[in-house]
Amino acid sequence: MAERARSGTGVGRVLVYVYGLFAVAAGARAGVQIATKFAVAPVAYLLSAGAALVYLCAAVGLARGGTGGLRAARVCCAVELVGVLAVGAASLRWPAAFPDATVWSHFGEGYGYVPVVLPVLGLLWLRRVSR
Repeated sequence: MAERARSGTGVGRVLVYVYGLFAVAAGARAGVQIATKFAVAPVAYLLSAGAALVYLCAAVGLARGGTGGLRAARVCCAVELVGVLAVGAASLRWPAAFPDATVWSHFGEGYGYVPVVLPVLGLLWLRRVSR
C-alpha cells in the first residue's frame, strides 16, 4: 500500500500528468494525420499512434500504482526508451523514410527532446519507488 501512495504523489503525480499529456498530444496528432494524409507518411503516423498508446499505458500504470501498475509502467518506459532511440536513429540515418515528423523522430526534437528524457526519468523514479 505504501508503494501505491508514493506513486500518486510528488514526482509520480507529475509523471502521470506528463505521460497523460503526451498520450493526448501524440494520439490527437496521429489521429488527424492518419485521417487526413495517411498516404504521405504512413510509417511515421503509425509510429506516432504507437507512441500515444505507450504513453497512455505508462500513465495508467503510474496512476494505478501497486505492484502490477508499476511493473506495467516500467515495461512501458523501457519500450518507450528503446522506441525513441531506434526511431530517432532511423530518422537521422534514413530521413526519406520519415517525410513527416513523428513524436520520436530526431529523438523527440519536435517536442523539446522530452520524449528521450521522459523514459529515463520514469525508469529512475520507478527504481527509487520500488525500494
